[in-house]
Formats: sequence, structure tokens, C-alpha cells
Amino acid sequence: MKLVVVGGVAGGASVGARVRRLDAKAEIVIFEKGPHVSFSNCSLPYHLSETIKNSSSLVLMSPEAFDRQHNIDVRTLSEVIKIDRENKCVHVLDHRNNKTYVESYDKLVLAPGAEPILPKSIKGIDSDNVYVIRNVVDIEKLKVAIDSEDVQNVAVIGGGFIGLEAAENIKLAGKNVTLVEGLNQVMAPFDYDMAQILHKEIDDNGIDLHLNAMLNEIGDKKIIVKENDELVNLPADIVVMAIGVAPSTKLAVDAGLKIGETRGIWVNHNYQTSDSDIYAVGDAIEGYNALTHKAGRLALAGPAQRQARAAADHMYGKNHNEQGFIGSSCIRIFEQNAACTGLNEKSAKAAGYNYDSVLIFPNDKVGLMPDAHYMAFKLVFEVPTGLILGAQAIGKGDVTKRVDVIATLIRMHGTLEDLKELELCYSPVFSTAKDVTNMAALVGLNILYGDSKQVHVDEVRSLVENNAYIVDVREENEFALGHLKNAHNIPLSKLRDRMKEIPRDIPVYVHCRSSQRSYYALCCLKGNGYKNIINISGSFLGISLYEYYMDKVTKREPIVTNYNFN
Repeated sequence: MKLVVVGGVAGGASVGARVRRLDAKAEIVIFEKGPHVSFSNCSLPYHLSETIKNSSSLVLMSPEAFDRQHNIDVRTLSEVIKIDRENKCVHVLDHRNNKTYVESYDKLVLAPGAEPILPKSIKGIDSDNVYVIRNVVDIEKLKVAIDSEDVQNVAVIGGGFIGLEAAENIKLAGKNVTLVEGLNQVMAPFDYDMAQILHKEIDDNGIDLHLNAMLNEIGDKKIIVKENDELVNLPADIVVMAIGVAPSTKLAVDAGLKIGETRGIWVNHNYQTSDSDIYAVGDAIEGYNALTHKAGRLALAGPAQRQARAAADHMYGKNHNEQGFIGSSCIRIFEQNAACTGLNEKSAKAAGYNYDSVLIFPNDKVGLMPDAHYMAFKLVFEVPTGLILGAQAIGKGDVTKRVDVIATLIRMHGTLEDLKELELCYSPVFSTAKDVTNMAALVGLNILYGDSKQVHVDEVRSLVENNAYIVDVREENEFALGHLKNAHNIPLSKLRDRMKEIPRDIPVYVHCRSSQRSYYALCCLKGNGYKNIINISGSFLGISLYEYYMDKVTKREPIVTNYNFN
């Protein structure tokens, strides 16, 4: 068999390597239009801060190494410009000599990836001071610009994974950074309440964050953005565009291959296109969301490698049991680690689920440990089944471990009951005996079964402004450091002695630092005949993190006397 692959990196290169393992005699040719066929594209931004000092380290495999190790013919600077399906060949432009030739195939794999979105409607988008981050050549050009003494102010457009990683690393390189995001939050896979923690971290590290802001024009040493219906000038010697990517489908379209409803290349469960001899994998394809049961796209290296293996296997008679994707991802933003999987509340609602969620702030390891920190953990589940739909975690500790647990349970169609009983590793230096994930399951079950009632963190402002009866059960010294306005401080340690102060004829909302003591208080009050006791999800730490950034950048009246993030 002769296999031709268009594109390298995670998808294309992995197909070639898998076919070689399956067939020692196959003829394999990989075409890559750039100079590098295999590189760590997820690591690109870290060259800007010199976390990765040499750009050459980003290149994982050279054509010579592919030849020596796998007997694969890799041709860089070779762009496939046409697919001739009838004659089963491709037309290739060799950029070294600007000549075109034809290469035949038995099986063809398309792995062209995705292109950064550069809207032509933005004036100045074609300027020399506009950069993107897609490959090693891009990051080398941007690094040269960042290192220039003439460049002090950098505008990053887009608050997704690439935008945030670029902003962080450019800031660490000593430049002034402005981050512009069109939505009301960064990192769309996270819910707004969780994104507020990231907003605070970005702001705390000196990045000028502009939300609800759309890039209108790129000028000389400035950009003009439309922010809350006003045009605002912001300093920018250079601009990094990171508003998203679009699948590279031109080859497929020109060849008459089917395009999916989300504008990616349509593939079946074995990653065959509408032509059975042509496969497609990676960022260019349309996949299947296992939770929404709809078509979708997911531009991540892990899924691309799994798709590559499945496509290669099918060429040799091995069918693939397609599971779809659930969307697991993670990022580090300065000192905060963030991870998510499955559906957030927005996507669960859009998919038509009847759902609820819990938000807790336990320690990530035993509190005696000097490096113990809070971890914000949100769990989304279906009502009334308790089926786990998704999770989000942010903290200085190991959030990926917790989210990976949830990702596994989602794959196994796990429920809150399953998560409650899950036996996980424990040592004081790694976690707590009742892990964050177990705690979230227990809280979720209390809500699901009606053992307790909650209000979410985004509802607290309304409660305070309407003078609801809120009981803060932290100790007096904690209360003095900062508290909700109009809250009544009745510490859990004194609750039984002061219970008569709490009214029985109106709703009573209880909270503490992390919701644990307030849950104890709720149980105590219910056991003493109180009927309408409601726990505040996320509690004081969550409220502080949720309200802080917006209170700082708007003129609204704070509902907290003094923010305390300890």
C-alpha cells in the first residue's frame, strides 16, 4: 500500500507512524508545506518567556529522523495544492524550486489543521506588526519582535488558550500586555463564576484586561477597540491575533469532499471522508460531541492522535468504536492552574439538559501542609439522574488530577453515587482523605435528594441588596477581616447558644469560608425545627473571588466589606 499524508504534527505524523507499525512494507509519504513536520505546537507560547529557551527544542522530529526510525519519506516545504480523486493522485508544489509534480496514492490522509482567524473587516489586520501563533516559524518571528527594544506594549486579541498563554509569557518577558476579549469572560469552556477567578489572576499580574471589547482597528502603535459601545484607544506596538481558528478545508472543498454542518471536513466513525480512500484527522475535521449528541469541532492534540490511530487501523481492517469527544482541557495562568471537562452550565442548558451544579472551595491537600491552598471545584450534573455532565477546577494545586477523574467517570456514564464511592489515592502531601471530587459528589447528592437547598454565587448580590437574612458562621476574627454587608455573625461554635436570634418565619441563608461549616450549621438548624435554611454555594471565599474583579473595574457598590482570599 502507498499512503500519502497531507500535513504533519499530531494528526498526520501519527497516522504515518501507526501505519508503519502495522505494515513494515508500506510506502509512506508525508507532505508538509512548512519547514517542520513535527513540533510541539502546544508549547509554542513558552518560547516567548524563554521557559523554552531555544526554538529548535520545539521541533520534535526531523525528516531525516522519520526516515531513519520509521522509513517514512517526509517532504517539507511541499504543499499539496490539488487532489485528483479520479486518478488517485495529488499535485504538489515544491516551494524550494517553485515546481509542481504529481504523487499517486492508494490511501490519502488529510491533516491540514486549522488557520488562525484574521477578519478582513478589521482595519489594519494585514499590517506588519500583526502576528499569529500557529507554528515554529510564527513563534520565531514573534520572539524577535518581542525582544526588540522598540516594542514595549503588546496587545493580545482573544482570551482563549493561545491568547492567555501568549499574554502570560509576553508579560513574563517584561512587556506591557493588554488582553482584549469580545465576551464578558476569558476561557469560554469555564462558567462565568469560575472565570472570575482567572480574571483576578490576570489582573493581579499586571495585564490590562478588557472584556466585552471588540477590535475595530490596528493603527500605528495603538489599537482601537469598541468596548461597551465606546471606541477606546489602547497602546500596542505589536498585535497578537488569537481569536480562534477555522478548519483548513480548501483542499477538501476543491476536491468535492463533504463538509460538515460546523464547517469541518465530514468524516465517519473510521475517519473516512465521503471518499472511502481519503481519511481526515485533527483540527480540520468535524467530530461528534458525546454529551450534546451533536456535531462539533475540537482542536486538541490528544484527540488528533487518537483519530490518527483509528484511521490507520481502519486501513488494515480494524474498525473503530467511535465514542465521540467530551472536551477535556487545561491551562496554567501565572500561579493558577485551571482544568475542565464535559459540559459547563451554559452548554448543558443549550443542549437541553435539566441540570444543577455545586461549587465548593476545599483545600487541595491537608491544611497542615505548608503548600496547601484552596481549590475551586464545580461539578455539573443531570437532574434527576445524577449523571455527571462536567467539571471545572481552578487552584494552585493539582486540578488536572481531579478533572481527569471526572473525565473518566463521564466516559463510564458515571453518576454522583459512583463518584461518592470512588476510592482515590491519599497522602497529606497530595490530597485530603475525602478528596475534592468526593466532597463535590456528597454536596451534589444533598442537593439532588433534597437534603439541603442552595443558592448559587451569582445570586448573592441580589440577596444582599434586598437585605436577606444571611448568617455568617465563621469565627469573629474571620468575620472582622471581611464579610458580606448586613450579614449576621453567629459562629458555628456558638450557634446552639444563640439559635434564638435566628428567625423562623423567613428564609435564612448560611455561609462560611468554604461551605463546610455552613453545612454543619444547616444540619443543626434543621434538626432544631428550622424549615427554610439555605446554604450559599461557594460561600465567602467564592463570593469574594466572584465579586472582586467586577467591583474593581465597574462603579457598582461592593457587597463585601473587605475581600479576603485566605
